[in-house]
Amino acid sequence: MSEVVIDYSAAGVAVRDDLRETHRAMLEYFRRPGCWFTGAERLALAAESRNAVDCALCRERKAGLSPEHPQGIHDRVSELPEAVVEIAHRIRLDPQRLSREWFDRVLAGGMSEGEYVELVGIVTFTAGIDSFCRALGIAPFDLPEAVDGEPSRYTPENLRSGIAWVSLLAPEDTTGAEADLYETGGMVPNIARALSRVPDHVRLLQLESTSHYMSMAEIADPSIRRSIDRLQIELVAARVSAMNECFY
Repeated sequence: MSEVVIDYSAAGVAVRDDLRETHRAMLEYFRRPGCWFTGAERLALAAESRNAVDCALCRERKAGLSPEHPQGIHDRVSELPEAVVEIAHRIRLDPQRLSREWFDRVLAGGMSEGEYVELVGIVTFTAGIDSFCRALGIAPFDLPEAVDGEPSRYTPENLRSGIAWVSLLAPEDTTGAEADLYETGGMVPNIARALSRVPDHVRLLQLESTSHYMSMAEIADPSIRRSIDRLQIELVAARVSAMNECFY
């Protein structure tokens, strides 16, 4: 089994060790079986997440008044079912216009909540790591070789519905294998709770947040600083969110 390769040499700048290790952990995570998809399928989702940016149909829809038109077939780089490619491309390229009606159609089409949450995580984690590479002016990292194995089909206990589109695990309901799922000592952002149907997504998100932003336990502390202070951090974050038409 080949190792995961993380190479920033073309950037010509130093990259912190914690970022390097987080990016390696993300690619390692992608290639292993999850709760609902095999390692090969998860890597295919990552590839489709990247491919959505250059998909002709997605670009036409993004420019249109409705995300449902025009109709057509996506440019694709995987053997995933067309319905799964459609969902992955929509989430990567046009998440601002997703609706509850659209989500209900996704479930009615045969995708389970667990599959949906796992897909959302892989697609969006890929967007994050690719954006880091783009900021450095380097090509996205090569996707690694898949690890064989079947999905665990694991569902955590005590999931609550009615809070978000998907059922989720509230901090006060974490028990058993999820007893330590959320970092203690601070708030638990909704973005983490929303991924909790796939607990390892939450664990990876917390690792990613700690290295790229701050730990989730620190988010409520306005005195936190890194190379820039907290006000500057939030100014950059707010500007990026506005440019991406983030719901929040």
